[in-house]
Amino acid sequence: MILASQSPRRQCLLRLITTDFLVIPASIDESHRVDESPEEYVCRLAEGKARAIADQVAPQETIIGADTAVICSGHILTKPRGKEDYLVMMELLSGATHQVYSGICVLHCAQLMVRSVRTDVTFRELSISERLNYWDTGEPADKAGGYGIQGVAARFVQSINGSYTNVVGLPLVELEAMLNDAS
Repeated sequence: MILASQSPRRQCLLRLITTDFLVIPASIDESHRVDESPEEYVCRLAEGKARAIADQVAPQETIIGADTAVICSGHILTKPRGKEDYLVMMELLSGATHQVYSGICVLHCAQLMVRSVRTDVTFRELSISERLNYWDTGEPADKAGGYGIQGVAARFVQSINGSYTNVVGLPLVELEAMLNDAS
């Protein structure tokens, strides 16, 4: 099995299903297309990552591609480009409900399965000092939406409706069902 992602969080989550996998990160254009829904966006990226490495591995290998996006008030919140970008994201997320979409793709022996998973997450109101202190931890810098639910930001989450592992970056229930269907 091959994971087409360099995300340490995805690797940790996948280890909950299997330890028998290799990591081959895929490099693709992750730009959002005009009029592309969040579901279409994450599914396209997940499939693109899986297909990007398909020529590098044996055809019988199972390849997993995944991508996650945070959507709030119609804005796709990617990894923050810096502190100012992060603060804009936190202003949107503070006291609001946002959506986390993950696209997952399983490519096995020319069989392609792609699906999206959505989770609603509600943050409590965040003070300016909480936002700044969180930035100073370094945790938000490499995370979609500028936060990691599995880390310090867990204390900001008022409620979650849907898959927790989806918010971390790899929806395990759905992935395991896809892997079972592929075998």
